Amino acid sequence: MKAGVFDSGVGGLTVVRSLMDAKLFEEIIYYGDTARVPYGTKDKNTIISYSLEASEFFKNFDIDILIIACNSVSAFAINELRQNISIPVVGVIESGIMAVEDSVEDKDSNILVLGTKATVNSELYPNGLKKLGYNNVTSIATPLFVPLVEENICSGNILNETMKYYFSDLKNIDAVILGCTHFPLIQDEISKYLNHAKTIHSGDAIVKYLKKEYSFKENIINKDEETKITFFASSAPDNLKQVAKNWLNLKQ
Repeated sequence: MKAGVFDSGVGGLTVVRSLMDAKLFEEIIYYGDTARVPYGTKDKNTIISYSLEASEFFKNFDIDILIIACNSVSAFAINELRQNISIPVVGVIESGIMAVEDSVEDKDSNILVLGTKATVNSELYPNGLKKLGYNNVTSIATPLFVPLVEENICSGNILNETMKYYFSDLKNIDAVILGCTHFPLIQDEISKYLNHAKTIHSGDAIVKYLKKEYSFKENIINKDEETKITFFASSAPDNLKQVAKNWLNLKQ
């Protein structure tokens, strides 16, 4: 099985990490639209246009499924992508909502959604959770976390001050949806700051979703084998490959 993974930049590599650990695919084609990142500050029509252009790129490869490792694209362009591609297209929002349902039993729990402005403005997370009976949902756009992660500032005073800026008015948070694929790299710090709240990681949620909804089997490749990954970017591909090497602990 071969999967395509699309993100606006490098954040989707956290989803790739989860896919690699689960050994769901023999091969992954990753494409980051690094020339036009970030998507989270752009309007809906622009996000749709960029996403459809990216889907054309994947038609050059014989992939079996396209995984959208970008919350902004999942929020605004998932339906258009499904109309444009004949294979299954899976986004991180639907899988994230399913992960909450699977892991947060108390419907009165206080759930915090973190994401880009586009993801938060879409209101897809709170609306989806409300349909499942979760009514105590707070959403906050936290765009400053993205450049911190990309500068490898994943702990320390700068991150703590940024969390204080965003979280100072929050109380009694039970679970946090990491609604941007950069955020798993600081999930331990976020959880600790919010009194060890449960965190929902997009990559882990995607794995559970694929196994549940599409019957994908874990460990389809030998435990001694590694998933073959090819990286592409619309700009500075060598930079993407270097980030991938660091984040994914790649040997090559």
